[in-house]
Amino acid sequence: MKFIKSKLLLALGLVSMLSCEQYFDPTTSIDETTALANESDVQTVTIGTYAFLNKANYTYSGHIMMEYPSDEIAQGQISSNDFTRIYRYTHINTSSHATAYWSQCYKVIAATNKVIGFVSNDASAELRQLKGENMYLRAMAHFNMVRMFGRPYPQENGNNPGVPILRDGLDDNAATTLPRSTVKEVYDFVIADLLQAAELMTVKKTNIYASKEVAYALLAKVYLFKGDNANALKYANMVIESGRYTLLSSSNFPNYFRLVPENNTETIFAVRHTSVQIAGISTMYISSDRSGAPLAQGVSGWAELYASQKYVDFLAQHPEDIRKSFITPYVLNGELQTNKKLTPATPMYYINKYTLQDNVINASSPVYLRLADMYLIRAEANAKLGNTADALADVNLIRTRAGLSGTALYTTANMAAAGKTILDVVLEERFLELAFEGHRIYDLFRNGRPMVRNYPGTHSQNNTPTTDVRQTVLPTDPRVVFFIPQTEVDQNKNLTQNP
Repeated sequence: MKFIKSKLLLALGLVSMLSCEQYFDPTTSIDETTALANESDVQTVTIGTYAFLNKANYTYSGHIMMEYPSDEIAQGQISSNDFTRIYRYTHINTSSHATAYWSQCYKVIAATNKVIGFVSNDASAELRQLKGENMYLRAMAHFNMVRMFGRPYPQENGNNPGVPILRDGLDDNAATTLPRSTVKEVYDFVIADLLQAAELMTVKKTNIYASKEVAYALLAKVYLFKGDNANALKYANMVIESGRYTLLSSSNFPNYFRLVPENNTETIFAVRHTSVQIAGISTMYISSDRSGAPLAQGVSGWAELYASQKYVDFLAQHPEDIRKSFITPYVLNGELQTNKKLTPATPMYYINKYTLQDNVINASSPVYLRLADMYLIRAEANAKLGNTADALADVNLIRTRAGLSGTALYTTANMAAAGKTILDVVLEERFLELAFEGHRIYDLFRNGRPMVRNYPGTHSQNNTPTTDVRQTVLPTDPRVVFFIPQTEVDQNKNLTQNP
């Protein structure tokens, strides 16, 4: 009976996941071939474009591609789903998630182009706002894609192949004929879009929509990834000093990801999911009841991927760190459980950042930009500009919010005694603070650092013997980026494949 009940609960959860496709389906009376006529049409199309972000092809596949290759997580068993290959860096050119994400991003971009091409820069303030929001969404989609399919900007100074730039004003066949622009060209396009978007947007909308500060926040990140530290510092400061956002208090921080975005003062931009729209991300990370108490695999989620032993051990250096609240060890009868489908078995440290929004199992609104990230972007930019004291101040601000104090806070003296550089300290803090949110591999590879796994997980299946749990992926490895989906290469002869 317990087995039947477990399967029933899981099936109901999957039905909820599928039902979200209908709940937020961005169908309107305006199809792709119909010209826009007025502000109402522009609003309708823009709402539909935001709804594209709710689709599994964007939210779920995008998260898998951004997060699963990291050293923050451990996969405990081989799965038939393509995310096993993504986790293990054994990518293929027919990856279901890469194919889905590429297609969905270009759907988003095509929809934004419809509005951007229609609205003139001297239109009404309301129309200019909507144009700015669409320019932000277009920039975000291009930026995400160039990180996944193009090499990190510092490699060859952006002169490696990126992705096709789909601008407004191109004919309907452009998407199947455009060649790949360089990484630099894509970054330049994204920056130009965000700068113009910030000028156009004058309405302070809630954090599930784009606004001026949202564009500034993404500019800070883009400039940091490009290596333009002065501009990264400038735009991070503009967001921090805008007064629109505040860090959650230490007491409220453990509930960060259970809050709806609109009630979260730290969130800058999130992809809003309602309680009946299951984002699906958490189903691989946790199985729990409505109180958050862990349950066996397959009850409310598959629970096949866990916080890595590496991350757990690093976090445990300071037991008072409240970020441990985002990890739920699966303990049964006082004993930490392990997934025994591998040898050595994988410790089952569930991840709870993507569940229990409004106390609904598996419900969440994935956060794309938040204030803590801005402080750490500012810290990294300052570290690289030689402003060590300023960088340490921001790192310690985040550590203090995490409940750390005294010798757990950094000084130049204890940093040097530990043999760490200021950049080491900043990147370690990003590792702790932003875990499971899709940042880690980009932080490593754009800084020329390897991704190192030394803990149990399915990556050991790459080795002989398979009990060897070590995996090191160098930033120069061909597979730090995904293959261009073969379906796209087949229909666009101008696309070159990644080696």
